Amino acid sequence: MALSSQHKKSLAKTAESRILPLAASAPLLSDNLFRWYADKGRHLAWRARWPELTPAYHVFLSELMLQQTVVATVVPYFLRFCKRWPDIHALARAPLDDVLIEWAGLGYYARARNLHKAAQLISSEYDGIFPDDYETLQTLPGIGPYTAGAIAAIAFDKPAIVIDGNIERVLMRLMGLKVQVAEVKSVLRTAYAQIIPTTNRSDFPQALMDIGASICLPKNPRCADCPLKAQCRADKDGMAADIPVKPVKIAKPVRTGAVYILTAPDGLVMMYRRPQRGLLGGMLSFPSAGWDKSALAAPQIEGLEDIVWQKSQRVIRHVFTHFTAEMSVYSAAAQPSFMPPEPYDWHRPIADDWPRLMAKCFLDISS
Repeated sequence: MALSSQHKKSLAKTAESRILPLAASAPLLSDNLFRWYADKGRHLAWRARWPELTPAYHVFLSELMLQQTVVATVVPYFLRFCKRWPDIHALARAPLDDVLIEWAGLGYYARARNLHKAAQLISSEYDGIFPDDYETLQTLPGIGPYTAGAIAAIAFDKPAIVIDGNIERVLMRLMGLKVQVAEVKSVLRTAYAQIIPTTNRSDFPQALMDIGASICLPKNPRCADCPLKAQCRADKDGMAADIPVKPVKIAKPVRTGAVYILTAPDGLVMMYRRPQRGLLGGMLSFPSAGWDKSALAAPQIEGLEDIVWQKSQRVIRHVFTHFTAEMSVYSAAAQPSFMPPEPYDWHRPIADDWPRLMAKCFLDISS
């Protein structure tokens, strides 16, 4: 429900009134935070501890991977990328297809394409040296305000604003703002800018993230263990678990789809590379329909006019950001003489190199 103009003004006034007390407690807050972080903070593959700074390439890789993806999933991908492409020049020289294959399973494949484009720009236009200022970083593909702030702060120790979901929650509880996050985003940025320390700035956002990930949890926050307890208004008011207010969930629409898997006598499978733009852009895919808003009909492929597709008894469900796909899986065996027409070709069945949706469907018929 939309807020009235009067309600918005009242909310803004209340939120802004909480900034000054938080800013006044900033030195003590930082001291408590860094003391906790030195002892309890996570040790992650892409992290360094102040005064040592994390290489910008590592921040760049990890932050793009972490968008919409949890840390535990990202770690092995980050390590594989760094082993195969140890610096920005190596990544820039890599064929996009190789980058997409290594990215398979992380989802949101536009991130991989932007990662590659940005690497090429940094390699060619900046001689492999990352820009260190917030504004220039945002001109690179795939780097928005959050990622630009993270690179500037974590790799270059700049006083940049870095606010992810964990930090939003921590700030809102510190300020006692019992509202939805969307209603106070600008206030949170102002508040964050007021409490950035003069030293340890690279550690500051990472320590706040760790507080949010391990103590200031969305449900059942561990307030008794929190090093920021003394500065937290939500804890004083006994309402930490109620902050932030959760928006009403809207059920994701369901799209019905079908996948068609053709296997050659030698075990190869027929696939094609999807267009760069759109769902699963640039990734290998079986012929499919429906789930991507195309017509739900069997593909018309030259040489397969008389093929008989066998339908699996199971329906494969796969959740995308904005919808859920419910897929019927059809399979058939190709005649030895059949050669796939453009844009199809035979590929080795390596499900780990494919988008998760296609891997799920293939594993259904091969299990």
